[in-house]
Amino acid sequence: MTAHRARKLGVILATPGYRAALRHGVAAATEHHRSPRIPTPASVLDVGANRGQFALVARHRFPSAALFCFEPLPEPRERLKRILRGTSDAQIFPYALGQESATATFHVTTDDDSSSILPTTSIQRSMSPGSALDYDTQVEVRRLDEVLDIQRLPRPIFMKIDVQGTELDVLRGAEALAEIIDDILVECSFMELYEGQALAADVVDFLNGWGMRMSGVHNVVATPDGHSAQADLHFSRPARPAT
Repeated sequence: MTAHRARKLGVILATPGYRAALRHGVAAATEHHRSPRIPTPASVLDVGANRGQFALVARHRFPSAALFCFEPLPEPRERLKRILRGTSDAQIFPYALGQESATATFHVTTDDDSSSILPTTSIQRSMSPGSALDYDTQVEVRRLDEVLDIQRLPRPIFMKIDVQGTELDVLRGAEALAEIIDDILVECSFMELYEGQALAADVVDFLNGWGMRMSGVHNVVATPDGHSAQADLHFSRPARPAT
């Protein structure tokens, strides 16, 4: 076992909610256990929830926050339901989020957390053998501002996006958040891991247009030859001057 996996297992076994989820085959995303440092949110939007790896961390860190999870694939969504069963203020939506409402082909990979609307590239497959294509299926895509009444969400609002290359489409379908979102944690790529994806610089420029600024870089993943491939970028809204 690698040192990283040993540390992750140690955190999971020491945290009752994480430990219980192992019965359902879900390991909490412990890389988010303490970072980024953000004010306590009242709403957490988990976009690309998969089996609930991040949702577990959100429940642990922000137990009083309302949790809204989006996962289009049935099998991981069922596991997500099981680990959140009995949790108050948690809702699960069976959609991929995007720029327009539609039905889309979803490329399901051997390890389903690498699945995406976009096909993987050879770089991604070389980094993660589990990202090889298993099968294609059809999923429903919705704009976030069509699914939720954004203006009624309790604030502050924290949004996590992990959607394997379609991050910019998710944001373009969430324009109603532009003035009210407080923090965003988004997995971004520095090279094309999925065909035609927007890269980190595109996401930075877009969120700068929302008045947000990058406030942290976490969990950098490198290619086998040492080039930075992707990372979790944290964006915050600067404090507004007192009036």
